[in-house]
Amino acid sequence: MTPIRDIASRVRRRPVFRLATVLALVSGLVLAATGLSACSPAASVSRPTSADEPNFGPNVYVFRPSMPASSIEARINQIARQQAGNQFGTNRYALLFQPGIYGSAAHPLFLQVGYYTSVAGLGASPGDVVINGAVDSFNQCPQPAGASDCTALNNFWRSLSNLTINFPAPLSGASCQRTAEFWAASQASPVRRVEFNGFTSLEDYCSKPGYSSGGFIADSKFSGRRVVSGTQQQFLVRNSTLDGWSNGVWNQVFAGDVGAPAQNFASGGPYTTLATSPVTAEAPVLQVDSTRSYSVFVPAVRHDSAGPSWTGSQQPGRTIALQRFFIAPRATRLRRSTRRWPGDRT
Repeated sequence: MTPIRDIASRVRRRPVFRLATVLALVSGLVLAATGLSACSPAASVSRPTSADEPNFGPNVYVFRPSMPASSIEARINQIARQQAGNQFGTNRYALLFQPGIYGSAAHPLFLQVGYYTSVAGLGASPGDVVINGAVDSFNQCPQPAGASDCTALNNFWRSLSNLTINFPAPLSGASCQRTAEFWAASQASPVRRVEFNGFTSLEDYCSKPGYSSGGFIADSKFSGRRVVSGTQQQFLVRNSTLDGWSNGVWNQVFAGDVGAPAQNFASGGPYTTLATSPVTAEAPVLQVDSTRSYSVFVPAVRHDSAGPSWTGSQQPGRTIALQRFFIAPRATRLRRSTRRWPGDRT
């Protein structure tokens, strides 16, 4: 994969750039191979449309705070049910949220995520998109229902980025799956640039044995409760703020994290802890402003850093208008161009 810094330098030189590449960086999913629209969504799932929005393709959903919360929840969870076990399918989805508040403490949203699905906020900072409720990735359970072999070992190819999740206190009598913000996943399921308020668990303890095998969190913030690592066998957390960490199984690495557990690897424990991250280049962020103008924010490279990049008064970086990008429609043949732009290095 081309380093982010090299991609950023090329964006400066090219008048256009493939949005598919940027969304892959934003979401952590390699959507470029499918042009963001590998195939049409299920016929029963209608796509929100607006005349003043770019045409990102049929599998990219852009939600607005004015939409009924129940409709948003129903649509996303229908996609999740379709994608829950669809590891070898061809559908790819990006679920994008315009700035605003979704759900409330009295009526929270409980959204689920399956294979090949990216959930991302479109704000300039995570606080611009607030979901009161949860965005969950649960264990997969074999059929018949109720079998005792439910794990997250195959929960790949999903991502969460650039928003805030306020998990509410569970109501009396709530089901187990509504007792935490669950992100039970294994490899290729990154969490970037997210603020979690409330109880967050990286293990789905509601079904057993609930094994999970590795994950990645960066540029994020947790508050209100310690993070439950649970059955996670290995994990990497970078440049985040933690309000406690429950445990480790085999090997867990913390680099540039505020509130990380103390290193104990040398004495037989699971933790390797670095006070700072030597060099970090966070993923670009697709965003939209109050005039509904879309752009891509490219965070500045940081050196010897600790904690999230976005918690200061103004995050260093630069903004590139969406008009500078080429949005490849489904029928476009993605091939290397022979045209050379001034200053381009191939």
